Amino acid sequence: MSTRFDHDGRSVILSHSHFLVNFAWAWPMFPLSMLLSKFIRKGVLTVVDADGKTHAFGGAEPGPAVTMKLADAQLYKSLFFSPELAAGEAYMAGKLSFPGSSLRDFLTLYSLNQNTQKSTALHQAIGSVSRSLKRFQQSNPIGKAQQNIAHHYDIGNELYKLFLDDGLFYSCAYFEDDAQSLEAAQRAKCRLIAAKLELAPGQKILDIGCGWGGLAIYLAAMEDVEVLGVTLSKEQHALAQQRAQAAGVSDRVKFELRDYRELDAKFDRIVSVGMFEHVGVPRYGEFFDKINQLLPDRGVMLLHSIGHMSPPSTASPWLRKYIFPGAYSPSLSEVFPAVERNKLWVTDVEFLRLHYAMTLKHWHQRFEAHRAEITKLYDEKFCRMWEFYLISAEMMFRTGAQEVFHMQLSRTRDASPIRRDYIIDTQRALKAREAERLPPLVRRELATA
Repeated sequence: MSTRFDHDGRSVILSHSHFLVNFAWAWPMFPLSMLLSKFIRKGVLTVVDADGKTHAFGGAEPGPAVTMKLADAQLYKSLFFSPELAAGEAYMAGKLSFPGSSLRDFLTLYSLNQNTQKSTALHQAIGSVSRSLKRFQQSNPIGKAQQNIAHHYDIGNELYKLFLDDGLFYSCAYFEDDAQSLEAAQRAKCRLIAAKLELAPGQKILDIGCGWGGLAIYLAAMEDVEVLGVTLSKEQHALAQQRAQAAGVSDRVKFELRDYRELDAKFDRIVSVGMFEHVGVPRYGEFFDKINQLLPDRGVMLLHSIGHMSPPSTASPWLRKYIFPGAYSPSLSEVFPAVERNKLWVTDVEFLRLHYAMTLKHWHQRFEAHRAEITKLYDEKFCRMWEFYLISAEMMFRTGAQEVFHMQLSRTRDASPIRRDYIIDTQRALKAREAERLPPLVRRELATA
């Protein structure tokens, strides 16, 4: 026996003689059934409730067909009031499953419908409250910022070695073609960034949020420059030092466990990849003011960050709670005012739209290939949490509003060339020199590409 809900949220009883029976078992799902009946316009979602009854919610447009099983009646209420948070937590706990379907199928269906629907009045009110707390959600003062970073990055380098590329780049790659390997795409990302920085002998370079040191090592290998990488992650800092030593560039590449706001030297070039998402809108002014202080007049900065093409919003409550506390991906309308107030020139902007979706798919595939090992390191709940994170993040970039932007900044309008040809020309020149200039450790990484 099943019930199908039409677009007005009313149950269409398949047998009039069973009206009372259907109404009785459909009622506990209310108001979740009302929400889903209005939400699902593309594809079909079949919900198997805690009592084993099925409820089909069909859209007016073609799309995926997904079956979702709820093992706990409490989910009827929690999924209605906070769909993203409750779905993630229920999947982690094993209370939400997809028989005959998959988590990827479900998140694809969710993402496709999320883009076409307006929130209910209640969810708009909940969102308004969340936005009013935005300043507190993104609080990243010195000290608290390190705690937030440790939550995600200090859980063990062994995990990241199992699903990242050999160079340990934990940010959006740059795919020169769709079939390119993850290793090659991450190297192409380094090449693109290096080209925009216009490296020259003797330059002093600052890498804010240097990760495991891959970019700093690449820059020092390709040109006679000095690089200082700063990170708030103890695990990253220790391994980055080891990798620089092994690559033979430790005389010109240094790493410090330090907040960028504590620096006071000048740098010819500044680069920051995947760190700006942890700054928070209330501190954008502080961030760009510091960049202004650290750059000489002819200096150049390259900012690589996740953003989104929709108006200012809030971070996913599930991601904020379990994956990236204090993090937020901005709209460009939230970034430009802070840049303007600090009198910095935006000399170039580029958007990498689908590249992060492709990167995340690679990460998820590698994560699943090593799932048994990761389960031994942590547990199955941890694996389900990361599975939810990696796939949902991919969907944000594939069908949602997320993107990655490159913003080139300077104190003067002509610190970088006024025509973009140099970026392509320099990328080609760097690629031709890599086999000769990169140290043996990095060449071995390239060999897997």
